[in-house]
Amino acid sequence: MKDLPAALRPREKLQSLGAAALADAELLALLLRTGVRGKGVLQMAEELLQAHGGVAGLLQAAPAALSAVKGLGPAKRAELQAVMELARRAMVLELSQKPVFDAPARVREYLRLQLAHLPHEVFAVLFLDAQNRLIVFEEMFRGTLMQASVYPREIVKRALAHNAASVVLAHNHPSGVAEPSRADEALTRQVCQALALVDVRVHDHFVIGREGAVSFAERGLL
Repeated sequence: MKDLPAALRPREKLQSLGAAALADAELLALLLRTGVRGKGVLQMAEELLQAHGGVAGLLQAAPAALSAVKGLGPAKRAELQAVMELARRAMVLELSQKPVFDAPARVREYLRLQLAHLPHEVFAVLFLDAQNRLIVFEEMFRGTLMQASVYPREIVKRALAHNAASVVLAHNHPSGVAEPSRADEALTRQVCQALALVDVRVHDHFVIGREGAVSFAERGLL
């Protein structure tokens, strides 16, 4: 980056214009600090983002995938993983302090950070209090690449244990395609019916893929 004019160097640009003025690759370059032989840090950052489908994809990348990248040693991988965990914790703090539906986009992004990168199917639940604030996020069931065995009675038991007033359901599609199946719709009805018996409302069910998330509520499926 020493070859760039001072005004275009990420660090100087950040100091003069603020972090929001930097492109994704520039912010990542600040984290990486150095490139590799024959490749500057900005080019390395751009290639990393392109290979992983942008910032969200990079933050969701498995450690094994990152370890295969030339120039991305243990220290740099640790920094990326720390950034991802800080992002998750910041979202949890926000969702626990105010109603989750004040920031629906943040709920969607939080679920993507938690589930989109997983190679196996996971069914998770956001348990909410009477003010729709997050009590806890729990991974309830894990499955194969094709399906997870979900037991509504176990969700009911956890909702009662947390004294939850409502829930948001979520599961990922390891195929990457965030499109609800007929089985997903049937399962959602079963969970809604089971929770209704103990007066716990299901606000939404998100299907998480690598490129996005589909909301049952937005689709009119709840």
